[in-house]
Amino acid sequence: MDFEVIVRQLGVRDYQEIWHAMQNFTDNRDKDTVDEIWLVEHPSIFTQGVAGKPEHLLQNTSIPVLKSDRGGQITYHGLGQQIMYVLIDVKRFKLQRKELSVRQLVTALEQTVVQTLSDYGIRSCSKPEAPGVYVGDKKICSLGLRIRKGCSFHGLALNIQMDLSPFSIINPCGYAGLEMCQLADFITKDQAKCSLVSAKLVTYFTRILGYNKITTY
Repeated sequence: MDFEVIVRQLGVRDYQEIWHAMQNFTDNRDKDTVDEIWLVEHPSIFTQGVAGKPEHLLQNTSIPVLKSDRGGQITYHGLGQQIMYVLIDVKRFKLQRKELSVRQLVTALEQTVVQTLSDYGIRSCSKPEAPGVYVGDKKICSLGLRIRKGCSFHGLALNIQMDLSPFSIINPCGYAGLEMCQLADFITKDQAKCSLVSAKLVTYFTRILGYNKITTY
């Protein structure tokens, strides 16, 4: 039996455009709608999660701040950061495959990044009390999900080769003093490309969840 997922390579797109597209996709899908993975980069923007506290933005800048409907606190998106959004019918997944709780989906995303980084010789880990992926004490990947109608959207943001300085004017994900890092800190810049990393993310994520038919656009 085919267990299919569609992968869409969207390039550089405005955050609000993709956010509203995810909402529309989720609201209009039915029991037969194929799950999707969206790969995208966003121009500079700070996003606040639903429980985001304004004091985690330490100073005002020209970078826009947007209140989002994902979980978590404030984070930064910019070019050179690989975003992978996962639009999955979690309720159907439980019926067709195996149990998939929100915590298990978060773990699948974290392990996707851990395994991807391992391919580059980088040891990383997740932290149960602080979702995301860390290299030592520095955070390299942030996570945020929303579940609506039994379906997920939003996903992960992996720092590849970007300007990390905007993270210094926020408490990333609500943690004061948390330092961020990126793939380019550990490997050559020629290797640290979103196009190369995104393929690995898709490979590991689909393998972890057991998708056996992958259609890419």
